[in-house]
Amino acid sequence: MSNFWDYSNWGTINIVAVLLLSLIVATVLKNLVPILHKSLIPTSVLGGFILLIIAGIYKTLTGNFFFDTAFFAGQGMAALETITYHALALGFTASALKSTNTKMTKRRTMEIFDSGVTTVAVYLVQAILGMGITIIAAMFIFDFFPAAGILVPFGFGQGSGQAMNFGGIFEADFGFVGGKSFGLTIAALGFLSASIGGVIHLNILKKRGKLVANTAVLEDRILPDEIEEENEIPMQGSMDKMTVQVGFICGTYLLAYAMMFALGIAVPGFKATIYGFNFILGVLAAVMVKAVLKFLNKKSIVKRRYTNNFLLTRCSNFFFDIMIVAGIAAIRLSVLEKYWGIMLVLGVVAAFSTYFYVRMVSKKLFPRYVEEQFLAMYGMLTGTASTGVILLREIDPNFDTPAADNLVYQTFPAIAFGFPMMLLATFAPREPITCLIILIAFFAVMNIILFRRQILRVRRKKRRGKAQ
Repeated sequence: MSNFWDYSNWGTINIVAVLLLSLIVATVLKNLVPILHKSLIPTSVLGGFILLIIAGIYKTLTGNFFFDTAFFAGQGMAALETITYHALALGFTASALKSTNTKMTKRRTMEIFDSGVTTVAVYLVQAILGMGITIIAAMFIFDFFPAAGILVPFGFGQGSGQAMNFGGIFEADFGFVGGKSFGLTIAALGFLSASIGGVIHLNILKKRGKLVANTAVLEDRILPDEIEEENEIPMQGSMDKMTVQVGFICGTYLLAYAMMFALGIAVPGFKATIYGFNFILGVLAAVMVKAVLKFLNKKSIVKRRYTNNFLLTRCSNFFFDIMIVAGIAAIRLSVLEKYWGIMLVLGVVAAFSTYFYVRMVSKKLFPRYVEEQFLAMYGMLTGTASTGVILLREIDPNFDTPAADNLVYQTFPAIAFGFPMMLLATFAPREPITCLIILIAFFAVMNIILFRRQILRVRRKKRRGKAQ
C-alpha cells in the first residue's frame, strides 16, 4: 500500500508546482524590474533561467542535481524531459483543433505558402551553417559529435521540445553524450536571440520613426465574440467547457499515440524517429478529429459545436509556456563544459543568418507589410510562434496585417516541405558531410520555389530582349 506522505507520491506534483511558481516569479520580476519590463524576453524563458540558476547554485554547493533530490522523488530531470516532450505535441494539437472560417484569396494562399517555404528555407540555412561549424570543430576537438550542428534548426526553428527530442535520439542511438542538454541549450540561445535581436530591430524602427503602432493605446480587452462563437455548447453546462477542450486535446493526442504505436510496430527500425515526430502526428490527428466533427455538424448528427477557439488557444499557450520553462530547467550545464565555445558560435551565427535571410525574404516577397512579416517570422524562427506574436504586437498591436495569420497557417506547408529534412537529421550522424551536401541542394530547391515569380520575370525579360 502506498504511503501518501512518501515523496514518491509527491514528486510529480512538486515538479509541476515549481515550474508554475517559476512562471509567477518571472511575471512579478518582469513587472518590478525596469530592464526586464522593457525587454521582450518571454516570461517562460525568464522562469526557465531562474530555475537553471537555482539548480546551478545547488549543484555548486552540494555536488548534486537539484531536480534529482528526494523532494522530486529522485526523478525530476526525467520528469522535466517528459514534460518538455509531451507539452510540445499537446500545444500543437490544441492549436490544430481550432476551427477556421477564413476565406482564402489567391493572393493570401500564395503568401501563406511562401511563409511556409520561408520557414523551411531558414531551417536549412541554420542546419547548413550549424553542420558546417560542428564538422570543422570535430576535426580539432577529440570525440566531438560532428552532426551536432543539425540541432540548430530544431532548437532555433522549433523550440526546446524538438531540440530535446533529436538530442535524445543522438544521445541514445549515436552516443552523443549530453545530446539532450546540447539541444536544449541551443533552444535557450534561440530565445535570447529572439529577444535581443527583436529589441534591437524595434529600436532601429523607432529611431527611423517607423514604429507608429506603439504610440497608440492598446487595450487588452477581449470582446465577447472572441470568447464564444455561435452555436457552441454553454460555458458552464453539465460539464465545464474547459474540461471539454482538455478532453478533446487528450483524446486527440491518444489517437496520435495509437498512430505512433502502429508505425513503431510496422517500421521498428525507425521507432525513435517516429516518436520524435509526436507533434506532427498530433497535428495530423487533430486534422482528422476536426474533419469528423465538421462532418457530424454538417449532417446534424451533432447539433452543437464542442471546440472553442478561445479556450484552445489558452490551452496551447499553457502547454508552450510549460514546455519552455521545463526545457530550459532541464539543461545540465555540467555535461556541456567542453562545448560552450562551439555553442556560442552556433548561437551567434544562427541569429545573424536568420535575421538577414528573413529580412531579405520579407522585403522581396511581402512588400505590403515588410516589418510585420519580418518580426513575426524572425521571432518564430528563433523561438516559437508565441515569440513571433510578442514581437509582432509591438508594431501591429491589433493584427491589422496578415502577418499573424501567416504564422498560424504556414504550419501545413512547412510540415510538408520540412518533413524530409527531419528524416535527413537521423541520417546526419552516419554521414555528416554527405548530409551537408544534401542540405545545400535542398536549400537551392527551396529558394527556386520561394523566388519562382522573380525567376520567371527575369526569364520573360530575357526572352523579350532576344525577341527585340
